[in-house]
Amino acid sequence: MSEKIELFSKNTNNLVIRNVDKSPFLDYYANKVIKMEQLIYAFCSGVTSPETLILVESIREFGGDFSSNPIWLFTKKTLDEIPKDLLSKLEQLNVNVYSLEIDPEIANFRFIEHVYAAAKAEEMALKKTENLVFLGTNSLFFDSPRKFLLEEGINLGYRPVHHKLIGSLYDEPIDYFWSLIYQKCDVNQEKVFPMQTHVDGQILRPYISSGCLIVNPERGFFKAWWDRYKIIHKEPIFKEFYEKYDLYVVFIHQAVLSAVMLSELDPEEIMELPFNYNYPINLYHESLEEFKPKNFEKLVTARYYLEKIVEEDEFNKIPFTEPMKSWLEKRIVVKD
Repeated sequence: MSEKIELFSKNTNNLVIRNVDKSPFLDYYANKVIKMEQLIYAFCSGVTSPETLILVESIREFGGDFSSNPIWLFTKKTLDEIPKDLLSKLEQLNVNVYSLEIDPEIANFRFIEHVYAAAKAEEMALKKTENLVFLGTNSLFFDSPRKFLLEEGINLGYRPVHHKLIGSLYDEPIDYFWSLIYQKCDVNQEKVFPMQTHVDGQILRPYISSGCLIVNPERGFFKAWWDRYKIIHKEPIFKEFYEKYDLYVVFIHQAVLSAVMLSELDPEEIMELPFNYNYPINLYHESLEEFKPKNFEKLVTARYYLEKIVEEDEFNKIPFTEPMKSWLEKRIVVKD
């Protein structure tokens, strides 16, 4: 795995670092940072998708006390592949853009860059913050995310997944896929506990979303996730699952994430974030009635699929409140 990283933005002490090997230079630069941020946001993106600016601008507009905190954007793209006007816009929004070089042998596997970016962000965040927030690109901020400040002793904040999909029902015998995942991640079965999904209310063995995670970088949780995932995802034994059902390809990274949570962290180190974090607004109409907010005024962060909410029928059915509704309409093209 290549360990090169590239910083495009000029926001940090007016320095531009390009194509720098992981070396004493980065260690020196990290050690020169004295100020500890309350939190740092990080996410992985193709950069040019509309969701990228929507996420960044929603943090800056609605993030409250945390609207001006650092934002780190990781991408597989190089500087030349990103439009200059977009880089300029991101710089204006005080976003640092980092280019990742990933081993070509595994670079095209689903979400590989997402997990690698989390590990790199965690490494870079050491001595800079005790609260690293790693988000899915399709995240949206409604209010100040105060719960992102982890309490003392908590090293991971998370939300459960939205649907069961490849999850394992808690009251049924564990299936072969999850048995393998637990075996590969050295999970003690005594640490398994019931967890309720965000939309359909099913009770699963722990299965958490990779799109809303808060860690204390000192704990090294994302590194542990990456170290396991980069090996497990390509093991031949999982090929039969990939061939049988594509969702195993899509979500094995979350299965490994959930297993690593059980193997690496003690119960008292983890915290489930409240229901109004990471709420899936595009799944509003699929949610059980008790899981449907009466309106969105109390949401803090949400997730969405742009291609779904741009449909006029869908957008108008979602109970957006002002100023979010008007703010979103200016940034997406709602189809007639």
